[in-house]
Amino acid sequence: MTQIKHRAPNPEWVQMYRSGIPACKIALVTGVALATIRYHLGVAAKQDRDLRAEHQAALPPPAPRITAVGQRNLDDILAFHEAEGRLPVHGRSKRESTLAEWLTRQRKDSAAGTLSPTYAKALDTIPGWRDNPTKRDTDAARWKQRLAEVTAWRAAGNDWPRHQKTDNQEERTLGVWLHTQRIDHRAGKLTDAKEKQLNKVIPGWRQGRVRRGGNSYGSGRL
Repeated sequence: MTQIKHRAPNPEWVQMYRSGIPACKIALVTGVALATIRYHLGVAAKQDRDLRAEHQAALPPPAPRITAVGQRNLDDILAFHEAEGRLPVHGRSKRESTLAEWLTRQRKDSAAGTLSPTYAKALDTIPGWRDNPTKRDTDAARWKQRLAEVTAWRAAGNDWPRHQKTDNQEERTLGVWLHTQRIDHRAGKLTDAKEKQLNKVIPGWRQGRVRRGGNSYGSGRL
């Protein structure tokens, strides 16, 4: 069988190589011997010194490496979402802030088209994870978390948490949040939805601690 001779360099093969297609694949697609393809590309490279650089620049980026730390963060985020029904945010705890920062980097990689396929497949089981959370989303998540924490505090047999006159940092944090809800309620700033949630989950939240002698803090002061 007589091979068709091509004048070197063949412009079609050179363009394929320039677009990031390796010589071996060009040979496979065209049915031409690899040695012939390499000869033509060698001639083209002598005529255009930027050819090999353009070929390298056109190559697809390598798949991101999956690290042990990344895999642990991924597993923790999936478990966190399963348990909390939300994504981690900054400011709650050191570990949650770490997960929130890692997730932010994955969003950036996703936007740049460099996200690891392994991460993408797993994270895509969480609806809307690629969307950057707004301040409103973060505030809403924090409010729900504080409500759950006060509920747990009361369920453990504790009195209503105080926002002052206590050395317990957890109690102070919850007390400040609860005190703020009372202030917002008196000022008419508490939404109906939040008030219903408070009444349902922690009834008696507006009255607070009971004074000795049976009188309660009806004004909401602690």
